[in-house]
Amino acid sequence: MNENERQERADARRRRKRRQVFAGRMIITILLLVIVLLCLFLGKDMLDKKKRKDNRLQSATETQTSQEAQQVTTESTQSETQTETAAKKEDMDVLSQAERKAQQYDYDGAIALLQASADFAGSQEMQDRVSEYEQAKSELVEYPLDQVTHVFYHTLIYDTSKAFDGDSKEAGYNQVMTTIDEFNKITQSMYDKGYVMVSLHDMCTVNEDGTVSPGKIMLPPGKKAFVLSQDDVSYYHYMDGDGMATKLIVDENGDIKNEYKEDDGSISVGDYDMVPLIDRFVEEHPDFAYHGHKGIIALTGYNGVLGYRTDIAYKTRKDLDEYQEKFFEDNPDFDEKAYKKEVKQAKKVAKAMKEEGWEFASHTWGHQNIGQISLETLQADTQKFKDNVDPLIGGTDIIIFAFGTDLTDAEDYSGDKFEYLKSMGYNYYCNVDSSKYFVQIRDRYFRQGRRNLDGYRMYYHPELLEDLFDVKSVFDPVRPTPVPPMA
Repeated sequence: MNENERQERADARRRRKRRQVFAGRMIITILLLVIVLLCLFLGKDMLDKKKRKDNRLQSATETQTSQEAQQVTTESTQSETQTETAAKKEDMDVLSQAERKAQQYDYDGAIALLQASADFAGSQEMQDRVSEYEQAKSELVEYPLDQVTHVFYHTLIYDTSKAFDGDSKEAGYNQVMTTIDEFNKITQSMYDKGYVMVSLHDMCTVNEDGTVSPGKIMLPPGKKAFVLSQDDVSYYHYMDGDGMATKLIVDENGDIKNEYKEDDGSISVGDYDMVPLIDRFVEEHPDFAYHGHKGIIALTGYNGVLGYRTDIAYKTRKDLDEYQEKFFEDNPDFDEKAYKKEVKQAKKVAKAMKEEGWEFASHTWGHQNIGQISLETLQADTQKFKDNVDPLIGGTDIIIFAFGTDLTDAEDYSGDKFEYLKSMGYNYYCNVDSSKYFVQIRDRYFRQGRRNLDGYRMYYHPELLEDLFDVKSVFDPVRPTPVPPMA
């Protein structure tokens, strides 16, 4: 191979190498360009995504802020509304409470309640009510205390078929008890005639030194004051199964009700005696209760009170009568724990009753004939009442004598028995009297006669009850006649 050929080949190799280098450089340049373009694309995409994210975050923030602002506004509005509603409700509560007092002739109490309200100055309605109550108060007249009658009942008969079943107890029930149907008709009649329940403490006030002063009862013209009481509200053992309530309770709504034992042993709850029946009547007719006062519940203690076996004998099991012996035979598990529960429940019921306007009286612990027993027997009996009953009811200064008797036949009280009862805190004394009115207010005591509204009185002396009701329209046709005369 000559020199020329070698030179040409060398030049060809150099040209190929240059082309390869150029091609390589072009490839690298293209790759770099692609990479740059890719980076630019990816960067833009990331920027767009970030922008979109930022926009979303901003939008969400703005939305949240708006929602929070809206929530604050809503909550503020709701709070303001709730506050306004609560204020209106409070105003209505005050107005309704005041109206209740006014309906029961306690205009001073109604006015004081309204004027004590923080909203009184800005409430035209409250101010108008005060003016209305002041006008109504100015029209009241003082009712004569010596014309206040006092009526009373024993336990009411719920199931007449059991009370009047021909057994040895029927005669007594027929004489001294009243059926629920009769009671309801009498109550309605007395309401229609304008009678209003008042308290003995309305009729007479006791001073710090033990002396007493006449009270004052202010009623609209045409209204007539009376006192209501009920004897022996202990639901004695001997009445078991004879168609009468077995105890008083406070139900789940806070209302005072009765329990009644059905034939199958189950317990029904309802209005089976005077206390819940009067409570329901006053709910519908608040003007039947002067200043919210209702009746007086006269209690013995030897079987407990209000249907609860609270006497100490149920704890010690000593000195039991035949009915108590039978009670323990039927209730062998009645122990000290059960006794304490009875005491607790009795206190609860008594407290609820007093809050509803009821008062309590001693009927002596052992249902004693006050006119026949000795001073020593009276002292022992009274101490039992103080020990066993007073702690349950919060004490009382009223004594309602059992058997319709009295301390004395004399015109005025005097002597050892009276002085003893006075020293034990008794200021109000009630017997049984057939007179329409018997009211005696002396320097150291108040005394009043009561009228029995029972089978005996309705059957033999209907004329003595004409001021209260028409016996013919009240007398229960299921009551056996003739009603047995008193021995």
